[in-house]
Amino acid sequence: MPLSGVPNFDPRRVPVDRIDADLPAVGRERLRPEALLQRFANPPRWQPEVSVEKKFTDRQPAQASVLVAVVMHAQPTVLLTERTAQLSTHSGQIAFPGGKADDADADAAATALRETHEEVGLDERSIEVIGTLPIYVTGSAFIITPVVALVQPGFVLHPNPDEVADAFEVPLEFLMNPANHHRQIFEWEGMRREWFSMPYQDHGKERFIWGATAGMLRNFYRFLSA
Repeated sequence: MPLSGVPNFDPRRVPVDRIDADLPAVGRERLRPEALLQRFANPPRWQPEVSVEKKFTDRQPAQASVLVAVVMHAQPTVLLTERTAQLSTHSGQIAFPGGKADDADADAAATALRETHEEVGLDERSIEVIGTLPIYVTGSAFIITPVVALVQPGFVLHPNPDEVADAFEVPLEFLMNPANHHRQIFEWEGMRREWFSMPYQDHGKERFIWGATAGMLRNFYRFLSA
């Protein structure tokens, strides 16, 4: 029963240990494009909260990048995808667009931009990379660099049906409010796993953001609130 799979393992059924409603939300003024640019230009002293998950696979580590695409609406959003059920890793999960690095990629940002275009057809001309968050190592042995970018709204997506079942946006304000950050704990074959989840109701449909994606968003929260 791979922990990275859905529906073989359904994180939605794992009880919530606690919700971090006692922590302050990031104010709207810090979520504006100019404030995000300034934060990455002059970053504070801070530490990521989640960096390395407990390993649950014997596969060889692989370098990867994802795009944390902040869409510059009046109230900014983050672009996320739902992975197709037939993918070999993290099938059916909510994820940032992105994937494994190619030898031809110049750097982590190039990987994120290439993979985002391949997955959802987002034109690079709409994207302004503003920085990166600390590397995040998943339990499935992906060494991920989250690349943060501002995206001009008005784009048209063309999701790759082999990889992406759906693409959608979640308000950045929702994701940067710890009252929406759930902590879950699961015991499996003597191993204890803990993760964050951020269930979001999207016009009557639950978008269950959890695991690595939620962990990187939690680090983004810590970066912006530091």
